[in-house]
Amino acid sequence: METVLALRGAAYKYYEKITALDGVSLSIESGQRVTVIGANGSGKSSLLQVLAGLMFPQSGEVLFKGEPFTEKSFKDAAFLRHFRSAVGYVFQDSDVQLFCPSVFDELVFGPLQMGMDEQEASGRAEEIMMMLGIGALRDRPPYMLSGGEKKKAAIGSVLTMNPEIILLDEPTTGLDPRTQAFLVELLFTLNDAGKTIVLSTHDLALVEELQGETVVLSEGHTIERTGSAGAILADEEMLLRVNLIHEHFHRHKDSGGTITHVHRHAHGD
Repeated sequence: METVLALRGAAYKYYEKITALDGVSLSIESGQRVTVIGANGSGKSSLLQVLAGLMFPQSGEVLFKGEPFTEKSFKDAAFLRHFRSAVGYVFQDSDVQLFCPSVFDELVFGPLQMGMDEQEASGRAEEIMMMLGIGALRDRPPYMLSGGEKKKAAIGSVLTMNPEIILLDEPTTGLDPRTQAFLVELLFTLNDAGKTIVLSTHDLALVEELQGETVVLSEGHTIERTGSAGAILADEEMLLRVNLIHEHFHRHKDSGGTITHVHRHAHGD
């Protein structure tokens, strides 16, 4: 199986002071379903943005299909076109991603920028809108969309590029249960079609649903552990250590005196 994206000892500091990643090494294989989990501030978004070529490690390296790339690589028009066509990125905040006058314009923007003719780009946009169930929103501006509709439009703007690899940063944040369920089914459908899916989340229920390879980031901005979703979720001591679950103490009195019970919860439970 081909390694499509990889990090080798990647480190990144914001303003050269605030650590986001500290010596992270990771390989992602073609067709994998990978979930990156960690507490808030552990570096999940930074890791995905480095993989997406939106920022670059200050030490270590990032590779695309075995070849290292840097900011300088994107000055090569051929590489830029190939990478941006192959790797799609869905931001956590859809408002960052949506900037065109209408949903349709959002979906055709990427293909047109990559040189696709208008007829083919339009046909692809119509097909993706139908798949996502947002055809009725075709001419609506992004500011008139609900949170779930914005997320579908943002995903649609990536899917019209037909990327091999799709990176999604906290994709279910703020979504209602129905839209979350739709998104999970969509991710399975895309993965079954051969797409490589990489997403970040701190939602352990989503990790259990997706059952992919799971990468755990520590609060020290390193990789704590990788493994199957089942093995990761079963390791409560590790989940406590990386601040993905917490212990909650209950005290009550009975005839024998005060009794304390300890229960472990995922954050948000």
